Amino acid sequence: MSNPKRPAVFLDRDGTINREVNFLHRVEDLNLLPQVPEALIKLKQAGFALVVVTNQSGVARGIYGMEEVGQVHRALDEMLAQKGASLDAYYVCPHHPKEGKVPRFSKVCGCRKPLPGLLLRAAEDMGLDLGSSYMIGDRKRDVAAGLAAGCTSLMVTTGQDDGPAEDPSHTPDFVAHGLLQAAEWIIAHKKAKERA
Repeated sequence: MSNPKRPAVFLDRDGTINREVNFLHRVEDLNLLPQVPEALIKLKQAGFALVVVTNQSGVARGIYGMEEVGQVHRALDEMLAQKGASLDAYYVCPHHPKEGKVPRFSKVCGCRKPLPGLLLRAAEDMGLDLGSSYMIGDRKRDVAAGLAAGCTSLMVTTGQDDGPAEDPSHTPDFVAHGLLQAAEWIIAHKKAKERA
């Protein structure tokens, strides 16, 4: 018998887990948003894989490299570990189709949100059940990526909300004031689906 696929919570990074900084690439500029470790602990205890899916067009623009992205992620892991929390994986889109200056990253791709490529790749790599998974982000493109992948999508108001959704594919299933409220909604939603 094959193992059942695991549900995940996909998380945007900047404005969802850490404070929004324009083109964050220096560890000293990394600051967690309030109650993020508590939220991640609750989600992990509820059985979710926790996967960061982040657009990092600063790589394509030549502002920083993938090495700096990795340094920020290692620092984030250390910050979370000090609070008893952890993430399972990071998936990064370094591309930008129009404003890129680094040739190998200056292209149209399938992984830049609002496209669902990062979520699809993580699901394939990690054996995740997209239909029972959730996406949390602070922008409509995060919501759209989650919905396109077949996930329930939430928006948090802790980042750079880019205005009301005019396209139905950008309408979140729930809007939360922060990651902890989003986590509590997800856990309640999962329990309600299991009872149905």
